[in-house]
Amino acid sequence: MARTNARLIRFGIFATVLILCGYILSRGSSTSYAVSDTTKSTSSSDTTNAANAAVTDANLKDTSVVPAAAGAAAAGAAAGSTSGKAVSAGGKEKATFVSLARNSDLWELVGSIRQVEDRFNSKFHYDWVFLNDEEFNDEFKRVTTELCSGNTKYGVIPHEQWSFPSWIDTEKAAKTREDMREKKIIYGDSIPYRHMCRYESGFFFRHPLLDDYEWYWRVEPGIKIFCDVDYDVFKFMKDNKKTYGFTISLPEYKETILTLWDETKKFVKENPQYIPESNMRDFISDDGGVSYNGCHFWSNFEIASLDFWRSEAYLAYFEHLDQAGGFFYERWGDAPVHSIAAALFLPKGQIHFFDDVGYYHVPFNNCPVDQAIRSEKNCMCNPKDDFTFKGYSCTSKFYNLMNLKKPQGWERYAD
Repeated sequence: MARTNARLIRFGIFATVLILCGYILSRGSSTSYAVSDTTKSTSSSDTTNAANAAVTDANLKDTSVVPAAAGAAAAGAAAGSTSGKAVSAGGKEKATFVSLARNSDLWELVGSIRQVEDRFNSKFHYDWVFLNDEEFNDEFKRVTTELCSGNTKYGVIPHEQWSFPSWIDTEKAAKTREDMREKKIIYGDSIPYRHMCRYESGFFFRHPLLDDYEWYWRVEPGIKIFCDVDYDVFKFMKDNKKTYGFTISLPEYKETILTLWDETKKFVKENPQYIPESNMRDFISDDGGVSYNGCHFWSNFEIASLDFWRSEAYLAYFEHLDQAGGFFYERWGDAPVHSIAAALFLPKGQIHFFDDVGYYHVPFNNCPVDQAIRSEKNCMCNPKDDFTFKGYSCTSKFYNLMNLKKPQGWERYAD
């Protein structure tokens, strides 16, 4: 009997110790991971209202800013959760992602955001600005805010920036669209596409939501990022005195830009002060500037300085092109416009090719052909698909003009 009582006593002591340890560990866990009491006590409706607080501008229908923590709390409240997002503190550049998208683009854009967040932004928590020619709906805001690790901001494009300017002959423009439709030129008969190209060329950087930023990374629906980007690309651009960064370059459809170079030459002749001696004209012209070879940086990926687009040179250039009407009388794209400006108005050393990001936008791939980079960056792409050194690409020309050493074995991926 005594032996039995002793066993019971030992078991009781052991059980008490286990309970005490469990209590201590549970207290430690709560201290480490729980959201603050203020967040816990906030009602679902109050949190959602705080998350969707609007910043109003006279030129905007709707401009919303959702802080990362508030957005996460709002999403969590809706799902019955109190988990919040961590936001990195200090040391970041004044930079943001920019996506021009419609509500209907949401689920295609979700994949793009997930790619960028997983490969890069989960480490840096930069903001994300979404722009639309109409108001974003609640679902778009909720889903994108849940995905983004930085603040999310939502803005509406002013009507005058997404419509035919007063000086455009709409009948002449309609005739152009009909001609291009018959010739089966991609987006040749599209009015929204032309508004998009004009907006990306001359207005996105003027949106009030971008006023506080100096750098941006453009992200479109349906893109992929193949490699880990474990360094701050915005700091890299600033520290290395770069202004414009790209991943893919190729010639533009000549039928869409018939008079773009003529108008550019007119502008340059009238404004030679904007052209630095060390420009990259030879990237966009094979005959000393007589004609345009069509080479352009594919603008669906851009990491660049907003201040460049805000500069006197670029604003004057865009105004000249806009008055010429080629966005509507032809089908000038923002990619050749941006590229010509970067090539002519920047010293060539300020343009950077990102060879370590790994990028896809239908139908072209950028996949590092250097095995060391692919291994180091955990790239999930086939170098045989890389477009960089293919015959139709312009990036070999960029390497030559910049006196850059091509990666070992690049010839294997040039066919």
